[in-house]
Amino acid sequence: MEETQGAVNGEASEYEGSVDVLSPEDLSELLAAGTKEVHEKAENTQFVKDFLRGRIRKELFKLGAVALYYTYSAMEEEIERNKEHPYFAPLYFPQELHRRDALARDLEFFYGPGWQSAISCSPATQLYVDRIRRIGREDPVLLVAHAYTRYMGDLSGGQVLKKVAQRALKLPPTGEGLEFYQFDAVHSAKGFKQLYRSRMNELELDPETKQKIVAEAVRAFQFNMEVFDELDEIGKSIPEEAMDAGLPVHGAGGDISKCPYYAAKTAAGGGTEYACQVAMAVLRHPTGQVLFAAWVAVLAGLAAWYLM
Repeated sequence: MEETQGAVNGEASEYEGSVDVLSPEDLSELLAAGTKEVHEKAENTQFVKDFLRGRIRKELFKLGAVALYYTYSAMEEEIERNKEHPYFAPLYFPQELHRRDALARDLEFFYGPGWQSAISCSPATQLYVDRIRRIGREDPVLLVAHAYTRYMGDLSGGQVLKKVAQRALKLPPTGEGLEFYQFDAVHSAKGFKQLYRSRMNELELDPETKQKIVAEAVRAFQFNMEVFDELDEIGKSIPEEAMDAGLPVHGAGGDISKCPYYAAKTAAGGGTEYACQVAMAVLRHPTGQVLFAAWVAVLAGLAAWYLM
């Protein structure tokens, strides 16, 4: 097993720093172009925007982990069932990518030893799971779309979310509760993503099948958005005071100089020097640091995704 991992990482290392000569008809390029619009929509759901701002309700974070557990359980069981399928075998990387066991450890951290009896599959997640089960039985080539959407996202923007969550939820620096985001067997995320894209592009698929995979990837994003919207609705029933504290608000006894929106308004009005002072005040505030890190990370995550 270690030899296999070493071989894969060695192959991935060969891709790091290299420049692939890609064609617009390559599957990786078709997927990037075909999912760009829906990817942007997913990033702009309220749940994701709140997450990236560091406004994370712990209960919602836990429920999000539950949804991921059921999703990855279904996907990885179908991947195992179809691991020798000619259209999926080149993309079979269980040691490097599979997330179910990591999610199980995260859920045990949040819910305790009896976590399995404390969770259930939500309606939106069940629709996602049912779709994965169906294509695993009836049209396994479409698993490529779901694996691409989930795993490549986890290796890109997922690393952004890990840092935001760890700080906002004050989770242990040793990684408990965030093992889902840790890919111990991937030594270079960039190199591995290049390897994965290369393997996808080498699949002998006709144009019609490629378009079916792109359409399924769009559908995968839509399933994810439905889960996000469901979590956002659940969040509306959680009292505001149960949320992590945000920056002080105008007129609420807080310091106006610590509001990033006020800083932006001042800068727009020409108060450059004062805006810089306000920005420094924001960065001295813990939540301001989370916000700043999140926005920088979002830009990096977007760049990473579209350069995949």
